[in-house]
Amino acid sequence: MTYASKQGSVVTDWHLCKDGKEYFSKIQHKKNRKVFGLLEAPVMPPHVPMNTVHYKVFLSGKSGVGKTSLAARLAGLEIPSMHYETTGIETTVIYWPVKLKESSRVLFFRFQLWDCGETALRRFDHLLPSCRERVDAVLFLFSFTDRTSFDDLPNQITKWNELSGSPVATLVVGTKYDLFMHCDVSDRDMEVFQETWQLPVLRTGSGEDSNGLNAVAPLLDSLAECLWRQDCTAGSAS
Repeated sequence: MTYASKQGSVVTDWHLCKDGKEYFSKIQHKKNRKVFGLLEAPVMPPHVPMNTVHYKVFLSGKSGVGKTSLAARLAGLEIPSMHYETTGIETTVIYWPVKLKESSRVLFFRFQLWDCGETALRRFDHLLPSCRERVDAVLFLFSFTDRTSFDDLPNQITKWNELSGSPVATLVVGTKYDLFMHCDVSDRDMEVFQETWQLPVLRTGSGEDSNGLNAVAPLLDSLAECLWRQDCTAGSAS
């Protein structure tokens, strides 16, 4: 994470800690991530409390920035080898154990990622309202290999803020960061953006080794942090 945020509420990199292993073992199978359907959830032993908080997360970005690939990577699914534009709405369920710093309480964050193709959003008026309905967070995506996707971020964020009826947790994610030979966005560009918009910006790669727990933990921990802080501010955290 490259944005200097406030003191965090969640323990970062908890998947590396000894007391976190029992919880993270419930979202893995033989070092691979378990796939959870809409009605499925991790199963903990009877003596271990299972507290789950549910969040809807919308992925926003131009076609080709890697929304579908990011959703697959965060869930530990197979990443598509070829680009195709999402024809409608695709949802992906992710469970992520989090330990709160102040209380040492453990929560399973259930993220339901909503991904909708740019063309579909333009053609069908009902799709965007469906994505916005009861949304808790937005990930604004750009690609380090596509300068226009980065330049379009202010427009995306402004439109969302104008149409949104209530504040939501917001993160900016730069994809394909490991393709530095084709990078169109500089570190200075990132610094200026962060200073102007005061938003956390994270980076993710595109290689096969970019979907392990170590690779996805910074983004999922940051998302959990933003959502929990939002709930605490709103008085809805329990």
